[in-house]
Amino acid sequence: MSILFLQFILEIMFLILVFLHISKKSSEVVWAYMFQSLALGIILFNSYLDSGSILLLVVVLLVLAIKVILAPLFFNRLIKKNALAFSVSTYINTPLTLIIISSLTFIAYSHKFFPLTNIIPGNHMLLALSLAVMFLSLFLIINRKGALSQIIGVLSFENSLIAFVVFAGLEQSAWLQIGILFDIFVWIIISTVFTNMIYEQFGSLNVTVMNKLKD
Repeated sequence: MSILFLQFILEIMFLILVFLHISKKSSEVVWAYMFQSLALGIILFNSYLDSGSILLLVVVLLVLAIKVILAPLFFNRLIKKNALAFSVSTYINTPLTLIIISSLTFIAYSHKFFPLTNIIPGNHMLLALSLAVMFLSLFLIINRKGALSQIIGVLSFENSLIAFVVFAGLEQSAWLQIGILFDIFVWIIISTVFTNMIYEQFGSLNVTVMNKLKD
């Protein structure tokens, strides 16, 4: 695949992150994560085409199975079970959120991170965009009040980190990636169970109303 096509895929991941910041519906957040994970699967499939490794193809299939199919199924089941139609709000209003998103993107492309984004000079734009997606994912975790959105933020950060590693040529062995995917799958199950328990206990996934945890 050409660099321009991969940049287009990364731009989709970036736009999905922006959408995750402004979306008000829980189901939309889950769908957005699913499409972002699908974009990551395309990036990893490109690595498979370059290397021809069967194990890497297994990693791609596991990414699609866990991130594109199973994780959204768990989250949608959680939403339907607890009637979580609308996502919990953010700490910062939408205009200021968009300003911070623009600032984080500018920082990712700045000279301050040039040594990091220029590890492979030919992939400079891809690495800078991957770094911007990482920053936006961290900001999503911090800015969202809802536990479900924060979980999606963590998973989105993991997606962007994998994309950065791929374009930086820092790929680990396929067995290690399979092990990490297994850990992520177990983490998704545990986080979904805990999120469900939190809702049953507090009647909300808004982390700001969980003051009873201090008692």
